[in-house]
Amino acid sequence: MNENRRLVAILAADVVGYSRLASADEDRTLARLRTLRSDLIDPTIAVHNGRVIKRTGDGALVEFRSVVDAVRCAVEVQNGMVERNAGVSQDRRIEFRIGIHLGDVVEESDGDLMGDGVNIASRLEGVAAPGAICLSEDAYRQVKARLDLSVNDLGDTKLKNIAEPIRVYSLQVGTAGAKVPATSDTAAVRPAAAAPPKLSIAVLPFANMSGDAEQDYFADGISEDIITALSKLSQLFVVARNSSFTFKGQNVHVQEVGTKLGVRHVLEGSVRKSGNRVRITAQLIDATSGGHLWAERFDRDLTDIFAVQDDVTQHIVGALAVNLADGDRQRLAPEHTHNVEAYDCFLRGRELWHRLTKETNIAARDVLKRAVELDPNFASAHAFLALTHGLDYLNRWSASPPRSMEQAAEIATRAVAVDDGDPLAHWALGLVYLYTRRHDGAISEAERAIVLNPNFAEAHVSLGEALHYSGRSEEALQWFERGAALNPYFPDVLLHFQALAWFQLEKYETAVDLLQQRLSRNPISDVSRALLAASYGHLGRFDEARAAWQEVLRVNPDYSLEYRRKILPYKNPADFELVVDGLRKAGIVQ
Repeated sequence: MNENRRLVAILAADVVGYSRLASADEDRTLARLRTLRSDLIDPTIAVHNGRVIKRTGDGALVEFRSVVDAVRCAVEVQNGMVERNAGVSQDRRIEFRIGIHLGDVVEESDGDLMGDGVNIASRLEGVAAPGAICLSEDAYRQVKARLDLSVNDLGDTKLKNIAEPIRVYSLQVGTAGAKVPATSDTAAVRPAAAAPPKLSIAVLPFANMSGDAEQDYFADGISEDIITALSKLSQLFVVARNSSFTFKGQNVHVQEVGTKLGVRHVLEGSVRKSGNRVRITAQLIDATSGGHLWAERFDRDLTDIFAVQDDVTQHIVGALAVNLADGDRQRLAPEHTHNVEAYDCFLRGRELWHRLTKETNIAARDVLKRAVELDPNFASAHAFLALTHGLDYLNRWSASPPRSMEQAAEIATRAVAVDDGDPLAHWALGLVYLYTRRHDGAISEAERAIVLNPNFAEAHVSLGEALHYSGRSEEALQWFERGAALNPYFPDVLLHFQALAWFQLEKYETAVDLLQQRLSRNPISDVSRALLAASYGHLGRFDEARAAWQEVLRVNPDYSLEYRRKILPYKNPADFELVVDGLRKAGIVQ
């Protein structure tokens, strides 16, 4: 039998949450889909010279003569869906996810297409976010220089039943693009593989030259405060602390840092603190060429530390030729206390809090209490003090977790009252609101933190959390993705948050992939193993579900579903029961 083998662009699409929509109102859902096909989808396919190969109940497979035609068709459909979903409640919206691949296929006698090209397109659709379009590297190469697209490089991705990982690019258009308001072109999600934005920077941890390892907190604190100041400018793309600090103590070339973090510029420096004197050196380097753009040394009294930080940030802004809007210079000013002892306590407390252990959390609380005693108007210190009580609540580290949450709420509220312009204060209050099930307040506070600091990766992830627990996981995924772009080395817990969102959307295979990634980095996560067991249960992979559950109990013999039900702040309790249902299907719980 002769094979008709050829190279084509394949588009695969399906409806997000189709089962949920159909179970709620099958007749209405089918009628809406028919209307969309006749009014939007089929005419758009025809305009771009596409051929429908097959339809499923909620999706389609389409062949195009070129990737450009396929992408233009997909963008037009996704943008058309934004208009049609305007004013429609989130739970009733019809949204598509789309995958596009350029590959080799075999055409059957009936016109059907077979082969890896079709399989890869279908798997790409499965990893696309609602309202987004995922392209394979082969497809993206055809369009990257021909279309004006906002792209996020998802890196090498393992696709189900595809032997080798494939590099995947996500186009943020349609609903996905509409839900994440980019503050500027440079702050928008961009592909790490492409040339980094001109106005992008990573601040490496300043070297501690004091000869005393106990002073590391001070050098780290100077670096972090410069990151915070620069992050307030929406014109800049500023990599988050967690990512830039992965290079601490390493002898690396700035070109390597720029490549790994996807930035054009790198700031490095050193701090020497001796008595009441401090010496800070800083140099701004072009990561693409290695050339120095600016360098300076500051020898000052310790009481001048805030002026030095301001000088450094102003010099960076000048060297990068950032066009400052009205009020930007005021936003660049440090938001901290002018009390040097209070500031020193804050730096110690913040560094201890980042270690996320019970012992360091207690130590952090002690020095942060001292900071707010020395300066009761120090909003950032109040914010981190609130977060120490929040950790006690979430981890059951205190004798009375409910009382810990009450204290977190009191202190976070005070932080915002002291300084409504402090993004850390709004972030802390948003987390308190979330875990006390005030979902609208949590969303508002996270959004306020992002307005005040457009590069605040943790606030983007917190907004995603609040949306997920509010039952809006499709939106949550966009904010998780944005947080990951700002912080490429975000802690592995982000993989769990993303898995939770996909699980809620009943995309259990995607949840399994993410959970396995997390467990490869953090094998002792009981919560991820429990969610993995539930995912396997929904997929009918009962032996794997029971094995995963045994690992939960091995890692944490005291793991309690009842406690998770109590502490996880789902707006709709049925969302948590989806986990229980998966375990029940596998015979793990009754």
